[in-house]
Amino acid sequence: MEAVLAKYENQINVFSEFLEDLPDVDEPVWILGACYDLKTKKPELLSDVRSRLWFTYRKKFSPIGGTGPSSDAGWGCMLRCGQMILAQALVSRHLGRDWRWDAEKRQPKEYHRILHCFLDKKDSCYSIHQMAQMGVGEGKSVGEWYGPNTVAQVLKKLALFDDWNTLAVYVSMDNTVVIEDISKCLFLISHITFIYILLFSPDSTLNLQSQRPLDWRPLLLVIPLRMGINSINPVYIQAFKECFKMPQSCGVLGGKPNLAYYFIGFIDDELIYLDPHTTQQAVDTDSGSAVDDQSYHCQRTPHRMKITSLDPSVALGFFCKSEEDFDSWCDLVQQELLKKRNLRMFELVEKHPSHWPPFVPPTKPEVQTTGAEFIESPDKLFESEEEFEILNV
Repeated sequence: MEAVLAKYENQINVFSEFLEDLPDVDEPVWILGACYDLKTKKPELLSDVRSRLWFTYRKKFSPIGGTGPSSDAGWGCMLRCGQMILAQALVSRHLGRDWRWDAEKRQPKEYHRILHCFLDKKDSCYSIHQMAQMGVGEGKSVGEWYGPNTVAQVLKKLALFDDWNTLAVYVSMDNTVVIEDISKCLFLISHITFIYILLFSPDSTLNLQSQRPLDWRPLLLVIPLRMGINSINPVYIQAFKECFKMPQSCGVLGGKPNLAYYFIGFIDDELIYLDPHTTQQAVDTDSGSAVDDQSYHCQRTPHRMKITSLDPSVALGFFCKSEEDFDSWCDLVQQELLKKRNLRMFELVEKHPSHWPPFVPPTKPEVQTTGAEFIESPDKLFESEEEFEILNV
């Protein structure tokens, strides 16, 4: 089994090229909403890329479900990319977009707490164990390859169990972002304030149904898209690049079937990405202690690939820490993506479409699995030519 997985974990992707250095061009580089001039800001650019949390295949962790695999090499690349896009949201939430990692400096406690969320152990809320077992509810056996939409659905469910980050994950449907549905996910009306108004302002003309909610939950917005049939339609490329320029950008999940990458920016006509296809030893750290984090940051020159080589099925990620962030994102989408483009990547609408089923905010699911759903035959791991799917129900 390990020999079969090793064959795939060390594969050379014909659609990408590992370059020793970034090109000497006049075009700026965009990384998750930040712009860099290569001629004057190259060290700052590389520091930014190194600071992103990098999750790769791991081996020798405790078996998933007790009886399942102890390595995700060969099948967990999209799960690792999902971890990276979520980790970027958590870093932005707790440390800010301008935070930088330095191997020689002591990191804040919030940083280590974020890392603990992703350690390869069953009690870490976003571990490979939790994601693989939650995927069973999405129809994926433990050990089966995922598309970006399935990973987004898993993250949405796992976030419900995360009391520390109080993150809301909204996954759009049918290429449409519905502001009304997002509001239902995000706002928490205080029962205490509600009772206070009833008891002490009985004659108030206050309309409780129209009151501005009292609390905003940080939002990770994921938009699964298909930008073509077999290859990306050139009419979408400029709009796709504009997404990386937005301050709320959290990156993009994509790649090819059975080969996933986490895209964090672009230069000219090439995408910059972090590659999870490296197998490292699982890190074992006691709860609450500092994590040996050297292997969680990619200290190589960034990989890049031609935008035209990208599979047309992707999932865009955006993080909005505040309501002002979300309003700003909506304005940017209207100005840069919707009004300027004849063919839109996705729609942004105010109200829930009347022909859709009623929107039901996600609730904590029941999860019961022992790991017995793991696919035992290595032939099954890579036989699927499944395209990245978009949820229709």
